[in-house]
Amino acid sequence: MRYLSAGESHGPGLTAIIEGLPSNLEVKVENINFQLARRQKGYGRGGRMKIEKDKVRILSGLRFGKTLGSPLTLFIENRDYDNWKEYMDPEPPEREGKRVSSPRPGHADLPGILKYRHKDIRNVLERASARETAMRVAVGSIARELLSLFGIQVYSHVVEIGRVKSERVDLSLEEFFKKVEESSVRCAHEESEKEMIAEIDRVREEGDSLGGIFEILVTGVPPGLGSHVHWDRKLEGRLAGALMSLQAIKGVEVGLGIEGARLRGSQVQDEIFFDVGKGYYHETNRAGGIEGGMSNGEPLLVRCAMKPIPTLYKPLRSVDIDTKKSLEAGIERSDVCAVPAAGVAGEAVAAWEVARAFLEKFSGDSMEEIRDNYKRYLDFLAP
Repeated sequence: MRYLSAGESHGPGLTAIIEGLPSNLEVKVENINFQLARRQKGYGRGGRMKIEKDKVRILSGLRFGKTLGSPLTLFIENRDYDNWKEYMDPEPPEREGKRVSSPRPGHADLPGILKYRHKDIRNVLERASARETAMRVAVGSIARELLSLFGIQVYSHVVEIGRVKSERVDLSLEEFFKKVEESSVRCAHEESEKEMIAEIDRVREEGDSLGGIFEILVTGVPPGLGSHVHWDRKLEGRLAGALMSLQAIKGVEVGLGIEGARLRGSQVQDEIFFDVGKGYYHETNRAGGIEGGMSNGEPLLVRCAMKPIPTLYKPLRSVDIDTKKSLEAGIERSDVCAVPAAGVAGEAVAAWEVARAFLEKFSGDSMEEIRDNYKRYLDFLAP
C-alpha cells in the first residue's frame, strides 16, 4: 500500500492517490472530514484556519461507500486559492509578480532554491508548507477506517509546549482522551492546559513561536507487525522515519526513548509472563510496544518533538538572494504554536504506517480475505 500526494499551500487544492487498498473497505467521507476538522483546531493557530473549512472529495476508487480495489483519489480544495490566483496561476503571467527573495531561517527556503535553482522562494515554500498535512490526515483517515475494524485505535495528546510540561492525570484511557479532545491544546491536565495557553499568549505578543512534544498511542496492535529480518521493515524505524517527515518534527522516541539510555538494563527491559487466559503479556511497556523491530502485543507508544515554527513576526536576520545583502527574513502568515495540530497529523502518519505493516502481515485483495487471514493468526495466538 502506498500513496502519492500533490498540491501547493495556495494552489487550487491538495490531491492524493492511494494504491493497494483492498476491495470492500467501507469508507465514510464524514469520518475523514471529522479528522480534518480536528487538525484545524488548537490554540495558537493562525488566520489560515479561519479561511479553510477542509472537506474531502473522493474522485475514484469508491462506489456506494466501499473501495473497489483500484486506486483511491482524494481531493481537498484550498478556499484561499481565490485570494492567490494571481500568484499561483499555472499559466505564464502577463506581468512579473512580486517575488519572495528573503529566505526564512529554519525553513526549506534556502536549501530548496539552491537544490532546484529557483529565483523565487515561493516555488519552495508553497509545497514545503504544513498545509500539506491536511492531505496526510485524509490519507491516514482511510488507514484508521481499516485498523478500527480490527480493534486498533490511534490517539495523541500534548506532553509539553515550550517549557510547560503536562502533569500526570490518573484517568481511564477513555476518560483521559475525552479530556484531551475537549482541550484547546490537547492536554488532559487542566492546570497545565492553562499554563500552556498563557505561554502561547506571551510568545504571540513577542512575535515569536513555540514548539513542544506530543505523544501517540496505538492500542489493540497484535504482535508480529514489522520484522527483525531487514532494516527497512523494522516497525520503529518505519514509524520514526514517517513521523520525522512531518514538518518541524526533529526527534522521535519509542517507549522510554532517550531516558532508557540513562538507566540500567534491569530498569529498561519488560519482563515476560504467561497466563492461560490471555497468553504472553508484559506488566510494563518500557519498550513502547516494539521489540526487535516487531510489535510485541502491547500498545505502541511514540513521542515526537516539534521545533518552533520558522516563520516569526519579529523575523531573524537573513540574506537577500538577489543582492546578497543582509536583511530581515520574509514573513508568511503562520501559526504561533501548532503542536496540538501536529499531534493529529502524527496520528494519521502512525495509522498509515501501522496499516501498511498490518496489510503486509495479513495481506489480501479483499477485506474478506484479510479478515480470514487475521482470524487464523488469532487462532494461532490463542493460549
